[in-house]
Amino acid sequence: MAKEATPQELVQIRPRLSTLLHKAQQERGRRFWRSLEELSETPEFLEYLQREFPHGAAEWNDPVGRRRFLKLMGASLALAGLSGCVYQPQEQIVPYVRQPEEIVPGKPLFFATAMPFAGEAIGLLVRSNEGRPTKIEGNPEHPGSLGATDLWAQASILQLYDPDRSRTLLYLGDISSWSAFLSAIRTAMVEQDGKRGAGLRLLTETVISPTLADQIRTLLQKYPAAKWHQYEPVTRDNVRLGAQMAFGQPVNTIYRFDQAARVLSLDADFLFRGPGHLRYARDFANRRRVVATQRDMNRLYVVETSPTITGAVADHRLPVKPSEMESLARAIASGVGVSGAGGEAANAKYGSWISAVVRDLQQHRGSSIVIVGDEQPPIIHALAHAINAALGNVGRTVLYTDPIEANPAIQTESLRELVADMEAGRVEMLVILGGNPVYNAPADIPFRAALERVPLRVHLGLYRDETADLCHWHVPEAHYLESWSDARAYDGTVSIIQPLIAPLYQGKTAHEILAVLNDQPDRTSYDVVRDYWQRQHSGGDFEMWWRRALHDGIIRDTAFQTRTLTPRAEFPAQAVNQPARGFEVVFRPDPSVYDGRFANLGWLQELPKPLTKLTWDNVIYMSPRTAERMGLDRVVGSRGGEIWSEIVEFRFKGRSVRGPVYLVPGHPDDCVTVFFGYGRERAGRVGDKIGYNAFAVRTADAMWSGAGGEIVRTGQEYQLASTQLHFLMEGRDLVRATTLEEYLRDPETVHKRDHQPPQDLSLYPQYQYDGYRWGMAIDVSACIGCNACIVACQAENNIPVVGKEQVARSREMHWLRVDTYYEGAPENPTTYFQPIPCQQCEVAPCEVVCPVNATVHSAEGLNDMVYNRCVGTRYCSNNCPYKVRRFNYLLYQDWDTPTYKLMRNPEVTIRSRGVMEKCTYCVQRIQAAKIEAEKDGRRVRDGEILTACQAVCPTEAIIFGDLNDPSSRVAKLKAEKRNFALLGELNTRPRTSYLAALRNPNPELQGA
Repeated sequence: MAKEATPQELVQIRPRLSTLLHKAQQERGRRFWRSLEELSETPEFLEYLQREFPHGAAEWNDPVGRRRFLKLMGASLALAGLSGCVYQPQEQIVPYVRQPEEIVPGKPLFFATAMPFAGEAIGLLVRSNEGRPTKIEGNPEHPGSLGATDLWAQASILQLYDPDRSRTLLYLGDISSWSAFLSAIRTAMVEQDGKRGAGLRLLTETVISPTLADQIRTLLQKYPAAKWHQYEPVTRDNVRLGAQMAFGQPVNTIYRFDQAARVLSLDADFLFRGPGHLRYARDFANRRRVVATQRDMNRLYVVETSPTITGAVADHRLPVKPSEMESLARAIASGVGVSGAGGEAANAKYGSWISAVVRDLQQHRGSSIVIVGDEQPPIIHALAHAINAALGNVGRTVLYTDPIEANPAIQTESLRELVADMEAGRVEMLVILGGNPVYNAPADIPFRAALERVPLRVHLGLYRDETADLCHWHVPEAHYLESWSDARAYDGTVSIIQPLIAPLYQGKTAHEILAVLNDQPDRTSYDVVRDYWQRQHSGGDFEMWWRRALHDGIIRDTAFQTRTLTPRAEFPAQAVNQPARGFEVVFRPDPSVYDGRFANLGWLQELPKPLTKLTWDNVIYMSPRTAERMGLDRVVGSRGGEIWSEIVEFRFKGRSVRGPVYLVPGHPDDCVTVFFGYGRERAGRVGDKIGYNAFAVRTADAMWSGAGGEIVRTGQEYQLASTQLHFLMEGRDLVRATTLEEYLRDPETVHKRDHQPPQDLSLYPQYQYDGYRWGMAIDVSACIGCNACIVACQAENNIPVVGKEQVARSREMHWLRVDTYYEGAPENPTTYFQPIPCQQCEVAPCEVVCPVNATVHSAEGLNDMVYNRCVGTRYCSNNCPYKVRRFNYLLYQDWDTPTYKLMRNPEVTIRSRGVMEKCTYCVQRIQAAKIEAEKDGRRVRDGEILTACQAVCPTEAIIFGDLNDPSSRVAKLKAEKRNFALLGELNTRPRTSYLAALRNPNPELQGA
């Protein structure tokens, strides 16, 4: 047999092969083989053929010989840039001998799993196309998601395929092997045996995995002198300390918003983030849905500093400084009967507002909720527990259980203790399982300097980030879609996390690292998780039980039992603090990239932030009045369609950062909001060097707020990319809103200013729909502006990222946008969100102007796009009054990155440049449902088709269905009096309509 070519030989002929292969790929049939013949005539390859095919043409003409030639040619191309790399053994790729029963090419499968994030597990159903996950949906069976997801879960599919993820195990920055790592760890653990683990430290983020917690406890039993520390920047320390203050022990609080008629939020953005936020958003929205069968709605009061989407949907919002929050909470507590609460200062300033809220809460005893944001001081959490008890809410709308965290420690103190041990030389081996404390530790805790004093440092992470750079060993972490694990939901319900794909980069899980530390290096994460639950399960039917848990995505009956707890009756008096000079500051995680862990995801960088519509930056929030006093109002704003700002220097406790300032309606005066999650140094090609690093000024004693900040102008101007002014529509009543009282008194109040043009006067053809007639209704009252629908649409329809420069030119490619409207005074306006997809006009202005018939009307009423006809005239976009069409001016798609090819939805075309794109109600999902219905000889059932935006929505604000089915939800909503057409006076007769927004204000506070 002929010998195999060496890597060096293949590298020598690779450039010629690459050129000819590209040429061959562009040709078909015989022309393809002519390219191979042309290749065989090159001197380099003739010599190669003589060596590989010594029998000449007889072997060359043999089909097997040709296949071998193609194999070698493909291998040579794969060795691009081989110089300096380790030669990998050849692997054979063969077709199925027996095709798996459940896999049918072109037909997706769905698997249940969960995403551990922000202290809870989000239940998911992940779509798999031929073994590769391509889309994430919520698990309807999961109590924490009920079928919904958020923007971070949607974007996690991009994180799985991120080419900047850590790919190899590193030792001192050089590629190493798993066996070398095992040898080093064994040696280190042998040294710890004699010391009972005195020099061993383990640092994790919040652990909500029962299996992982069991492994850690096993390790600590074996090495009793070792210590386990926890830290993550979005910590819930204040929640734990508040529960300790109220009950003497940590507890988990669960809220029943489906039973609450009145809700008071003290700076809690419970609709957007935090444990249970998806479930809370669903339950809260259901109590606000006014339809023919439900004529009442709840009422939401929000007291907050930095504007949030929860505050934006409130019936009454009160902007206050952080220093005023405790006094206001004390005043409310005193009003409902909590003895010794105080609050005189707040009563003097906000007395009428507080009195009206207290009366409303007392009138709804047992059906109200007082909820406090995780960022607020412990005393406010303790006061909220007392208020709920005084109102009779405990056991009805407020429930207490055991903590879902395996070890509910105070994380800042835990990190401080670890740093003290490192500085004292007591730590010989530090194992960091996830997290990035070098980047996000408090500025006054010198974690970076202390870390460099540890003799052996191990880091497990998805990226070679700032922490990995300072560790001896860096182990690439398996993504949760590549892992076996488990995690608890907000109520304690356990989900089994099962992988959808083998690890792309040979990543390891925390279970496998702990197995090594426990001297069990051969155990896989699957073995560890399964064995743990086999020990927990009582009975002989474990195999059936296990399969059921994997199928459903949850382990039933694992939710924690509620507990009866009584909060303390009295509270210490409020400390009298001298007012500090300068600005008060509020620290918050970025609403897109969170604490920085998603900084390298272009989907989230380009996602317009809920209230400001900013992309690709973090800014410093400031009120318009404060900016005017400083002269910044003349600099910050729109100029010729571009958004400009000024870089200011923010100084706080002897430290400073520089960032652009942004004026936000509803922000209190003399106060600024600083967002962390940006300013990364080792995030990847997308996330590096974007924005400022707020962690540089965030200290352990001011994790969420503080006083004494200073703003110094620099005079340096900076351009921002905001979509708020993009695709502006002209018309009256773009968002229609009224109060519940007015609507019940006169339902026609929504349509008082309608202008209905004659329906029979039109140059457009009249269509008859004998089959399906698709339509959509969007409830503006239910929309919370969370932007999850935008990311879901992007993932489903292979929509590219364009970058900051192109966004600034109004060239973002999102098929769906969420417009934000303000009404009222800038000091505290009323805010509305309105999603705008393609309206699917019955009388479509885009169709008649297309010279090549690329935009056409389907037999079911959809305004379809035929991409291969489009020649890019953009006439349709100019003629669209809703501005929902997107044109790819440049080649925004990444055609070359291999992992992105795996990520894309195979049912949706990948568009090149020069093509107009838009929403088509996820026509691929419509066709798939119709095919299944035709197999069964029936029509598509209502609810069988969920568009991507509808499926993700936590509040069910978007409803899609067949208008020819009078019993469908969408048909019933369109029959509601609240239903209206956007720009209906144009007579485009859109298939997408809206339900007017309703607010339920307290009559006592009208005009307050």
